[in-house]
Amino acid sequence: MTDATAPLDELGFYTLAGAPESPRDMLEELRVGEQLGLGAAFLSERFNIKEVATLSGAAGAVTERMRLITGATNHNTRHPMVTASYASTMHTLTGGRFTLGIGRGIAPMFDAYGIPRITTAQMEDFVGVMRRLWHGETIIGHDGPIGSYPVLRLDPAFDFDIPMGLVAFGPNSLDLGGRLFDDIILHTFFTDETLQRCVRTVKQSAEQAGRDPASVRVWSCFATVGDHVPEPLRLKKTVGRLATYLQGYGDLMVSTNHWDPSVLEQFRADDLVRSIPGAIDALATTDQLEHIATLLPDEWLAPAARGTATECSAAVRRQIELGADAVIMHGATPTELEPIVDAYRATS
Repeated sequence: MTDATAPLDELGFYTLAGAPESPRDMLEELRVGEQLGLGAAFLSERFNIKEVATLSGAAGAVTERMRLITGATNHNTRHPMVTASYASTMHTLTGGRFTLGIGRGIAPMFDAYGIPRITTAQMEDFVGVMRRLWHGETIIGHDGPIGSYPVLRLDPAFDFDIPMGLVAFGPNSLDLGGRLFDDIILHTFFTDETLQRCVRTVKQSAEQAGRDPASVRVWSCFATVGDHVPEPLRLKKTVGRLATYLQGYGDLMVSTNHWDPSVLEQFRADDLVRSIPGAIDALATTDQLEHIATLLPDEWLAPAARGTATECSAAVRRQIELGADAVIMHGATPTELEPIVDAYRATS
């Protein structure tokens, strides 16, 4: 018999998915997520009302069991001491439920804001510095890819094993993730072949580094939007979301999935797409999304959980069968996920 209260550690969700009107929405999402038994809540960061340190503290205060994972912040938007103390504060606040997840960021946005682009070497250097600080070390005269610092020190009494996550996309990031990180967060709308390839890269890298591949958890980030969600909202969470990714880093999406680049060129050249002055998932109307849907092949939107709750739960479980260790049911609130989680439990 299925235990309707047992934690589902292999399932997670993104809180405040998309473009929320208020960060307070997160509080109820987290409460419902814990009631459903979801194993982790992921906190993304945008430069608006989604500053991740603030969200993390609030999330820690209203949860008791779920892991809280930043997915992701960027190491170069805060001084290393600020980030290290943020993570140690969250670690102690939550009783060890916090994971500091970082990512490479969106290059065009960084260029526009005057933030230096992030390199693989910087992320590797950053991990080493964080772990030394969390274990009470005083670092004198650090001079590495993340910069030069005369002294870095938190508290000599610290001895914290704080997990670190990486939002990984390209082969260099995936290889780094396998060597150094605890949680690897993949991207939405990855084909089955891409998912398997990414998992294989991470696990092989971990093994080559002398780590137990099973100790590195790879999360499939899987769009999960059932038919019980109203059609206009489904369009926003699927067509709108993919279109927004294509706006920001379409070339990488296309090359990673081995898609036809000419389709991306046609998408970018479309007059309506060009007329939208920002993120499509935040600004486009339903009529506009219906037009944009005609520009995207079915195969590009296919890597998602759709249909009935039972069909969605089977699609989520399929991600694990393909090799993922866990699944982020992306683009849906816990309330929207409830029938899918119920169906998932029923087939466990």
